[in-house]
Amino acid sequence: MSKQKVLLLGATGETGGDILEGLLEDGSFEVACLVQPSSAQKPAVKKLETRNLKIVVGDLSGDVNDLATAITGYDTIISSISAPHQLAQLSLVDAAAKAGTVKRFVPCGFMTVCPPGGVMHLRDDKEVVYQRIWCHHLPYTIVDVGYWHQLSWFRVPSGRFDYAVLLERNEVYAGGDAKTLLTDKRDIGRFVARIIKDERTLNQKVFTYSDFISQNEIARMIEQKTGEKLELTHISEQDLLTTRANARAACEPEPRNMMVRLVRSQAEYNASKYIRRDNTPAMGKYLGYLDARELYPDFEPISFERFVDELVEGKGERPYEEMYAALKDMQGGEKAEGE
Repeated sequence: MSKQKVLLLGATGETGGDILEGLLEDGSFEVACLVQPSSAQKPAVKKLETRNLKIVVGDLSGDVNDLATAITGYDTIISSISAPHQLAQLSLVDAAAKAGTVKRFVPCGFMTVCPPGGVMHLRDDKEVVYQRIWCHHLPYTIVDVGYWHQLSWFRVPSGRFDYAVLLERNEVYAGGDAKTLLTDKRDIGRFVARIIKDERTLNQKVFTYSDFISQNEIARMIEQKTGEKLELTHISEQDLLTTRANARAACEPEPRNMMVRLVRSQAEYNASKYIRRDNTPAMGKYLGYLDARELYPDFEPISFERFVDELVEGKGERPYEEMYAALKDMQGGEKAEGE
């Protein structure tokens, strides 16, 4: 039986790398990686080639007919493009429709459950892509994964978890009792592998998770596992809404500023999760999602408790290493200027 031919955009990124590993681990797919011409000679792409992965070069900003030719012959296209470049997928959707061979297009969802319409700018950018898919009557599956374990824990006073930290603020929002869907990023690809083989998920939205858990529950778990009393900053609902309003206003004069966009995105995520309480199984089903845990009851995802145990054992990993290094450099520069 021939393997499903999958073309993955974004394989060198955080989410795309996890999807790649999940597809390869599953073994049911012939995987190729779609890269932009400007990235074809980068070390990360060359590293993919050493794993005997086919590299397909396609220009998302070039001629759609050329892009359609490059992607012809693939059964499934998965996009895990970076957050600021969501609308670049429009040309890929157009090309997939022209190619005529794509049996399933998986756009770059992979975020929290959230409705469109002004809640999150990132969600609304994705909606534009979804609507282009539907305009073409292109077969699709949208996959959202809640929030990552790797971004949902608190630092402890001893600093024993700092080797894996990305966001250094220990903030609890709106009382800390809002439960939210969490997925370990290492499980994203494993879920995706199952989802794209499943006819039940064709032309559907699916959400994944391992835990439905609150910040207060996370704090208690970490304190029990470490024996340390967490030092937390409590942010009220009103203060969070003010932070979101200020972040949105800061983006208006410089919408391409990546750091400003990151601050806005984080504030919008927090308001959606902890004030609106969007990222829940009930909201997912209301919005028409299928529940991956119900679809695949035999699948055993990495629980948040297991993730915390790994942190305690020194086995955690920091996501977005390059971003972390850049943030540290910026903070160092700001400190030097103030001295």
